[in-house]
Amino acid sequence: MNTDWTIQGRSQVCAATGRSFEDGEYFYTLLYYEKAEFRREDVCEESYKSRNENVQPFSHWRSKYEAAPAVIETVSKQTAEDLLRKYMEENATDFANARYILALMLERKRILKEREVKRGDDGTLTRIYEHAKTGEIFVIPDPELRLDQVAEVQQQVASQLG
Repeated sequence: MNTDWTIQGRSQVCAATGRSFEDGEYFYTLLYYEKAEFRREDVCEESYKSRNENVQPFSHWRSKYEAAPAVIETVSKQTAEDLLRKYMEENATDFANARYILALMLERKRILKEREVKRGDDGTLTRIYEHAKTGEIFVIPDPELRLDQVAEVQQQVASQLG
């Protein structure tokens, strides 16, 4: 599966009705894989229940909507999240192992939540994460590192983080 490494943020409105989500409301995220890219739709519970079930998403889950914080703090030093975002923007295969390790680090810190793991038709493993605060989606291919490879990648990531 050839995927585009984009981060897709949580919508403020239902993709089906156009109605704004309310703080604390439950909604569904539907992730579709179309034309070699991922497309995200956030829909209210009513729209999810009445959708065409013949069209199946690549992945989907239920979440609680939380309004975005009014002020976003700036961080002066590079964090694991900053580095992951940078590596995802660059989309180079050189960073595949580092992206995976950074996602694991952020999952451990409860910044990212793993929503689903899928194995593609070509055998590749893909992990789908959601940012706990912003609701952004991170699609991370799992390079299926061997145990003897992990330490080296961790050292590379640590050196980038300083």
